[in-house]
Amino acid sequence: MPFFASKFQVLHLGSWFLTLNINVHMKILIVEDEPSLQELIRRTLERERYVVECASTYQSALRKIEDYEYDCILLDIMLPDGNGLLILEALKKMQKPDSVIIISANDALEDKIGGLELGADDYLAKPFHLAELIARIRSVIRRKQQDGNMAIETGNVKIYPDGFKVTVGDKDIDLNRKEYDILFYFANRSNRLINKHTLAEAVWGDHIDQVDNFDFIYAQIKNLRKKLKEYGASIEIKAVYGIGYKLIIE
Repeated sequence: MPFFASKFQVLHLGSWFLTLNINVHMKILIVEDEPSLQELIRRTLERERYVVECASTYQSALRKIEDYEYDCILLDIMLPDGNGLLILEALKKMQKPDSVIIISANDALEDKIGGLELGADDYLAKPFHLAELIARIRSVIRRKQQDGNMAIETGNVKIYPDGFKVTVGDKDIDLNRKEYDILFYFANRSNRLINKHTLAEAVWGDHIDQVDNFDFIYAQIKNLRKKLKEYGASIEIKAVYGIGYKLIIE
């Protein structure tokens, strides 16, 4: 079904896709200036349980990638106030790991080559089928973050995204959803300092801008750290006073 499908058809997309549990804590940025297409992709991805943000211009997209990290960016290179390829250059300069799929009506070979050489992970020409877009998003996320492995390993801790399972050695750890999401986020960013706002925004989404404090983060991390210690994990989420947290391997 192409992206310009009717509203009635879109409401039934969920039954077409194979759902993967990994989606719920994956964050996608849609950089697309055409409102109806942006909205259609957003609604489709949210039904697949991704956390979704949108940008309609080059400048708004640039601000978002400067402030936040994304598991995948869907990038239209033909934007009203700039060339989307410059976003790729900015990501490269900032040494950010965000996966990028270019979505563009411009199917010129030179644009494909240029985008891939600048670091894009894939290129999808418009019009496209939403099912194919979902499949490509899953593919680039798995390829980059899991590196082809079924489990993500950090220290003696293994995280199995498809089953929401976490083990230390041969012991399963019982984590709630947010504890799992936080651990998964840090496991993909070992030894990197993550500020409180970035962590909250990544795990809880855009609405985090409306909160007055980060007490809910402190509580979840406190419980997660306690469980990791009880099970003898060789990793620890260290607090950096006044800034945020860092996952270290002891």
